[in-house]
Amino acid sequence: MNGGADLERRMIVNIGEQRFDKMIEEHKFYIDKTGFIKEWWEYGSTVTLITRPRRFGKTLNLRMLESFFSNQYANRGDLFEGLSIWEEKVDFSSSEAYPYRHLQGTVPVIFLSFASIEAAEYTDMVYKITEVISQLYKQNRFLLEGDLLSENEQNYFRKIQPGMGSEVAAGAIHSMAGFLQRYYGTNVMILLDEYDTPIQAAWLCGYWDKAVSFFSGLFNSTFKTNPYLLRGLITGITRVAKESIFSGLNNPEVITTTSDKYAAYFGFTEEEVFRALDEAGLGAEKQKVKKWYDGFTFGRYTDIYNPWSIASFIRNEGRYDAYWANTSSNGLVNSLIQGGNTEIKMMMEELLQGKAIVVEMDEQIVLNQLGGDANAVWSLLLATGYFKVIQLAVVEEENGEDGEEGDVWYTLALTNLEVRRMFRKMVRGWFYGDAKLSYNNFIKALLAADVEAMNEFMNKIALYSFSSFDIARSVVEDDAPERFYHGFVLGLIVELAGRFEIISNRESGFGRYDVMLIPSDKQKDCANIIEFKVHKPQKEKDLAQTVANALAQIEEKQYAAELAARGFLPTQIKKYGFAFRGKECLIGSNTYNVSDIVEKDKDNMQQ
Repeated sequence: MNGGADLERRMIVNIGEQRFDKMIEEHKFYIDKTGFIKEWWEYGSTVTLITRPRRFGKTLNLRMLESFFSNQYANRGDLFEGLSIWEEKVDFSSSEAYPYRHLQGTVPVIFLSFASIEAAEYTDMVYKITEVISQLYKQNRFLLEGDLLSENEQNYFRKIQPGMGSEVAAGAIHSMAGFLQRYYGTNVMILLDEYDTPIQAAWLCGYWDKAVSFFSGLFNSTFKTNPYLLRGLITGITRVAKESIFSGLNNPEVITTTSDKYAAYFGFTEEEVFRALDEAGLGAEKQKVKKWYDGFTFGRYTDIYNPWSIASFIRNEGRYDAYWANTSSNGLVNSLIQGGNTEIKMMMEELLQGKAIVVEMDEQIVLNQLGGDANAVWSLLLATGYFKVIQLAVVEEENGEDGEEGDVWYTLALTNLEVRRMFRKMVRGWFYGDAKLSYNNFIKALLAADVEAMNEFMNKIALYSFSSFDIARSVVEDDAPERFYHGFVLGLIVELAGRFEIISNRESGFGRYDVMLIPSDKQKDCANIIEFKVHKPQKEKDLAQTVANALAQIEEKQYAAELAARGFLPTQIKKYGFAFRGKECLIGSNTYNVSDIVEKDKDNMQQ
């Protein structure tokens, strides 16, 4: 906590305040992270890139660095009194016992943020970047006074305006660093916040290649070929592939969510959270808070909490809600999973049931691979905080089963209850409007073993929702039915979790995909076995035959044996065959003849 403030003042929680000086001056709720200043400074990397999920204190920490180092904050040691950096000692016998006090306010600092730069068109993105850079020049117009700048440099200075050309913009930060170095006689620190926001927008909006070219030039000029650079620190959510955006940089120190370095300075540790809860009079909520908001892991550091959720919880006097998960649109994540391939949906089934998945992936995210590469999707979900690393294993020697030497395997799980609730809400959103109503009615019909109603509502669901599962950038047309029923099963998991244990016994492709619903109370509910099959016209004359084949497979493979071993009687087991042909679906059971449905449909058509 801010050690100099009393309890009442410390518990003034202002959600969203990102100015370090304002938080300290107004005695807002603040957990001391100034130890980051010492560690980062002493490590000595010229350029550092730190990635963390949104709302993890990246901006506040950059503003903290600015308040500490910037000569615009000279003689503002009062901002740090009582905090760890101000009390840092190296030699008690020396007059320099507090060396960091002498560093405060001594460095020219350039602070830039790309957090708000999201544009549908490339030209709009460049314009917004030029607005940010021109604001930097406006802040430093005092450099035009006197004879520091030559006439040509003054003319160049005045040309830095919103809408300037991309080539001019690419070198403008470099030039400003040179002007400031000349004025102050010391090199410049450059802090860049949320560098990847416009880059993600570029991928979503289809101008990725142009954006890569622009940012490669900008970052090369700012952080590589810049003799006026003292230190550079870049933050973002994702580590965009080095071979594209950072191709010009020489070995920047990259700190991702799996790195140990600086892990405790972004997010709150459990000790910090529990202390804050005690001071806010919410100490009795510790274990429930842990269930809801704990689970983030950075390197070997576990039990990291999202600051936004904890601050919101305290501000709202102990009310539980998905504070962090609801702070921004999850549209990209939603589209990647909803329109994702079989592998993605199968693994999401495991995750939503509280299980872990094991995947091989690269933390360098190649955004243009997200549409067709499941591992790229997992990389994005890890970087954005929706996944946590349970275990990380590196293949040490060649092995055909485990992979090639040097491969990295990640054991991943959903981060916490807040994230799990977000994904459940997302899956429910796949069935919207009439599809949602039909889905709810289908669940009721399934639990009542009403096959006729199941058929009615399932066909409505397929009609309304089928195309929504066919939205991936790279789509195999024939794969649409499979994506639909995988999404359908995810919906089952979301709606029936707790009441049923849901087991998928599946194969990728169009083969077997059976689902078991095992009730937690077998006196109340029957067990259900569901077998999905896509109609094969070369082998099956109609959907009824496809249903019959599905039911036959349940018997031939003895899927009910597991249920019998758990003590279920044959009368407590319902078996269903689901047959798909395009948006058509036909459901039959071991107790209901699908021919009855077919005949009714014929009669209705004749009438």
